[in-house]
Amino acid sequence: MSRIAQVIVLAPYADEVMAPLTLPDDSRTWCGEFEQLSTFVEAWVIEFNRMRPRTGLLRHLESLPWPHPESVQVLIHDEEDDCFGLWMMQDSKLTELRVPGHTRLHPPAPPTDEFPPSPGLLWRTDTPTPTGFSPERQDPRPAW
Repeated sequence: MSRIAQVIVLAPYADEVMAPLTLPDDSRTWCGEFEQLSTFVEAWVIEFNRMRPRTGLLRHLESLPWPHPESVQVLIHDEEDDCFGLWMMQDSKLTELRVPGHTRLHPPAPPTDEFPPSPGLLWRTDTPTPTGFSPERQDPRPAW
């Protein structure tokens, strides 16, 4: 299923940790390579054109030996999101933090596992909820 998403990782002093993620690696559950951004704070970006190639990305990032895990920020903007979502480490897991004025809405779970799980939509709370969407996760499989 086509659905463009951008992921930005901000992580101080993490050049060595991120270096392998800038190279091709067919053993990863997700596909692609990060590109380092030229910024004051160490930052890397990757863009996905479909949902399946990004499966497992957050779990992979959680498993890395970050020099300062409490400072790792992962920003994700999916094609239909109203803004970037923010994930940070909490108890060694990347957890989505609430963005003021927004909520994550989830579509109904697909009837089979033929398609990858949807990450839902990061939606403004002052706009009507799309039909069939709910704040409760309806597909237990991780979307990232």
